[in-house]
Amino acid sequence: MSKYKCFNCGATVDSSEVGDIVRCPYCGGRVLIKKKPEGGHHVKAR
Repeated sequence: MSKYKCFNCGATVDSSEVGDIVRCPYCGGRVLIKKKPEGGHHVKAR
């Protein structure tokens, strides 16, 4: 499951809460930013 952050109110929203219409369930904002996974992904340089 993906986690999103509402641009308007800053709430963390789970993908299961979003549904077909992309809106923040708390404030109704329509801009959600996908959060990056903690820890990141490291690739070794050659």
